[in-house]
Amino acid sequence: MALSDLLTQKAVVLNLHARCKREALAMLADRAAGVTGADATAIREALIEREKLGSTGVGRGVAIPHGKIEGLGAITGLLAKLDAPIDFEAVDEQPVDLIFVLLAPADASAAHLKALARVSRLLRDERVREALRGAETPEALFTIAVDSERPHAA
Repeated sequence: MALSDLLTQKAVVLNLHARCKREALAMLADRAAGVTGADATAIREALIEREKLGSTGVGRGVAIPHGKIEGLGAITGLLAKLDAPIDFEAVDEQPVDLIFVLLAPADASAAHLKALARVSRLLRDERVREALRGAETPEALFTIAVDSERPHAA
């Protein structure tokens, strides 16, 4: 499953203005509802419940909140670059400015884990993170994320 299978241009948010983790998750749940047709409240609750298990702030300014949603048709991602970093209770205690939300159908165990690993691998790459932070349009954010997965000549 390629990142381009998870992410569409309308699922990319540039300069999201959120003051805290809860607000960011709520705004992204609303956006996800528009992209997937799933219920925004169900998405928001799934993301918040997952955060109660431990922060999805994985370090280096990145968070990967995720959850399973009843009735969702396919694994779906949303990518947001915040206008200012926020506290996400990340493992490295650094504020977060890049958030990749990953939503999966309730029965998508293995596929959900593979997608999570793919997103995590992508966002561990310092060059990718810096390119995303430098993006000035939603189209650029999308292109950087999707193209970064393609093999490059050494």
